Amino acid sequence: MRTGPGAGEEGAYRAEVLPGIDALPDALWRALAPPDDPMWSRAVFAAMESAAIGPDGYAYLLVHRAGRPVAVLPLTVFRGLRLDRIAGPRERRLLAPVARVAPRLLRVPTLFCGHLLGQGHVLGGRDGGDGADDDALARVLVASVLRYARARRLGTVVFKDFAPRDLAPLADALRDAGFFPVPGLPDTELPLDHASLDEHVAALPAKPRRNARSNQRKYAAHRPALRMEVLDDFTRLVPSMLALYRQVMDRADQTLDELDAAFLTALRPAPGVRVRLVACFEGERLVAFLLCLFSGTGATGARIGLDYALAHDARLWHNVHYAAIRLALAEGCRHIRFAQTAYVPKVELGCGLVAQRHAVTHVRPLPRAVLRRLLPPAFARSVAAALGPHAGRPQDAPRPGVTPPPPHPEGRRAPCPE
Repeated sequence: MRTGPGAGEEGAYRAEVLPGIDALPDALWRALAPPDDPMWSRAVFAAMESAAIGPDGYAYLLVHRAGRPVAVLPLTVFRGLRLDRIAGPRERRLLAPVARVAPRLLRVPTLFCGHLLGQGHVLGGRDGGDGADDDALARVLVASVLRYARARRLGTVVFKDFAPRDLAPLADALRDAGFFPVPGLPDTELPLDHASLDEHVAALPAKPRRNARSNQRKYAAHRPALRMEVLDDFTRLVPSMLALYRQVMDRADQTLDELDAAFLTALRPAPGVRVRLVACFEGERLVAFLLCLFSGTGATGARIGLDYALAHDARLWHNVHYAAIRLALAEGCRHIRFAQTAYVPKVELGCGLVAQRHAVTHVRPLPRAVLRRLLPPAFARSVAAALGPHAGRPQDAPRPGVTPPPPHPEGRRAPCPE
């Protein structure tokens, strides 16, 4: 047994903390990770560890049952998470005087559990391992996480962006350990139920259908100056990608992570994941991209970059998403997931909202009480502001994780509002 902070045992379960993805056997990861979520491919975690995208360290909590590994929970360490970067616009304005006078007060040692860049899971802890819903497993996981946090002086602990059904097996253990629920931004996911993008657009309600065709015409009006390509190797474009990505991040309400050249260079196809770039060029100049990952029947449009000088007139945001949908259909995917922004145009395109929650605590009682009072209403306001007209809509139905709500006008969170 590997000992150290975070190690522990209860009943038939034993936990150990491993220092990086290379310490986990590839066969174990593939056996436990969701096969149709490319963000949970080993290649993504290896790229994260090789880069400087925000965190100060990574670890993996591995739980054994009767000597056999049954669950893995990734851990991400921030020695000084900047509150002003993850707060919503209203909260950031309130924190601005503190940021100017005493910026160190806004840096909080934090441990995130789950996936920094995607939806949170306990691998194997629900769908893949024996004792999937065993309370003893949940209590070993939660207790081991808190031991790890205390040993490294990480006061705030967050189970980040978990679907409610994935938090449910942990609910009793989390509550008994002092965790409380905090609203999270939903993901967006498009079921790929048609043979082509044209068929999908034709099946949309009248207004979204007209808008989609208008977006396609406005892009076509800029051809032949503009062209769309799908690239397997995009190394030469990384500097241009980062410049466009920076334009998007500069307009973002919240920034927990920021991809860098090391991440983009390290992220390459590997067993279980295909990586491709939807790239839009004006002549030889890159003006938009959508980084796409594929695994099994699932696809993800992971990160986007846009030249805002051209994005609105040429409808670049919409058309790189259309290209990604075509690509996902060609790859045989049944759904494609997009990020936690621009809800209005994504819902208009037919995406459903995928509910997500956080579970938060602090290892000391007084800060825990303060966070319990402040965080839920603050995050609820941020989520409502981000969703705009879609706030309060049902999520996670009729198919697991997906609800196609009716369309609404363009909202302020869209990257290139109409």
